[in-house]
Amino acid sequence: MARGRRGTKDFSHREIRDLALLYRQTAADLATARENPSGGQLVAYLNRLLGSAHNLIYATPPARLASIATFFSATVPRVFRQTLPYTLAATALFAAGAIAGVTLAIADPGFERFILGAEMMETIERGQMWTHSIVSMKPLASSAILTNNLSVSFAAFALGILGGLGTIYIMVFNGLLIGVIGGACHRAGMSLSLWSFVAPHGSLELPAIFIAGGAGLLLGRGVVVPGTLPRRESLIEAGHSAIRLLLGVVPLLVVAGVIEGFVSPVDVPPAVKILIGAAMFALLVLYLAGGGRQAESRAAPVPSPPDNDRRAGR
Repeated sequence: MARGRRGTKDFSHREIRDLALLYRQTAADLATARENPSGGQLVAYLNRLLGSAHNLIYATPPARLASIATFFSATVPRVFRQTLPYTLAATALFAAGAIAGVTLAIADPGFERFILGAEMMETIERGQMWTHSIVSMKPLASSAILTNNLSVSFAAFALGILGGLGTIYIMVFNGLLIGVIGGACHRAGMSLSLWSFVAPHGSLELPAIFIAGGAGLLLGRGVVVPGTLPRRESLIEAGHSAIRLLLGVVPLLVVAGVIEGFVSPVDVPPAVKILIGAAMFALLVLYLAGGGRQAESRAAPVPSPPDNDRRAGR
């Protein structure tokens, strides 16, 4: 009952199952205690405990808007912190792909052309950014960018069902792609132009993709390493957290898509864009690190029965 009035919406599948078992066991203990004339205090305590559990289980669901606000402000950051190793693993896969991409691009210019295509390479070799077309059609470009980012994130999540192998491929390939672009722009003397363009939206877009990749790896763990649970139940439990992570990145991608369409390609000093990216990333860190902690600190501990209650129940 440690989560008090927040209800069971944040409970995992295993916690729901354990709560149901404890509720039935406590009801059976109450029935036994009522047959003991000297168990008055224990009966009173068990009645209170069962009443609290009943209110928790059968509480009226909160208003929909309040539930949505709570989900994004508290539930998503909490699940992110609980599953942080999976996000870090996805980030490491992306970084490994990026390092490989930079290395191959610098070592073999033909590899750049194979990955990026002739048209984009010709644009880079002329010393031009390929983002000029975004400026002329910002709303349409922002929509297309958002659609692409959502597609990558959903693929990184959904392909986790293949034992995590699909997620690994998505993360490594996208890391490779950005590494090749970085290597090609470095060769053309355009590194500042590239990274100042990426900074404003990439500070949200890349973490969102890493989190979605972490959700895919979590899903893959549920398939490959079920532990003591049946594989189906393990997948359901892993999916419970993974889906919350995936839903949590959607607002990040929406904001990143708007920034990429309306801010990143604008002709302003690179330092301004980098500062915007740093500010967005700092806000993201504060949100993920602190969201929901106040509610956690207010959660009341499970009450313990008095000593004489415990003696009466022996």
